[in-house]
Amino acid sequence: MPGSMRSIKIGDSRVLESRESADGITIRRRREAPDGRRFTTYERIEYPNLAVIKKDGVRELFDREKLANSTHKSVGKFFASELEVEEIINNVESALYELGENEIQSRKIGELVLDELAKKNEVAYVRFASVFYKFETLNDFVNILEQRQRKAPN
Repeated sequence: MPGSMRSIKIGDSRVLESRESADGITIRRRREAPDGRRFTTYERIEYPNLAVIKKDGVRELFDREKLANSTHKSVGKFFASELEVEEIINNVESALYELGENEIQSRKIGELVLDELAKKNEVAYVRFASVFYKFETLNDFVNILEQRQRKAPN
């Protein structure tokens, strides 16, 4: 059937070109199937399972997509491109695995996100902090801003 999608076995394809992405984590491969059709695959390092210990003590597997979705929801509109948010998620994920632990407190993940946001965008940092620390008053905002100013290089 012309124009229909047929499945392609990656093992039967031939690699035309491989490139490491700018983040150094993903490899992009341009491939060609035996029938001449071309397609792209992306390979990522698969890390061992990491358990996240929630505030209530419940454990769940670390979910990169969940982290990405919550970060996008919270601060995505403060960045010029999706790539900037993706870089933050990559940096947080790398930092988690560099800790060398099988379990991590959810609070630590939030702190890592805050550290990355502090480097990139102060407004996104404050917005994420307001949710992370559950701000209830204007003074909560003032306090976090004062903390940032003390930490920021002059």
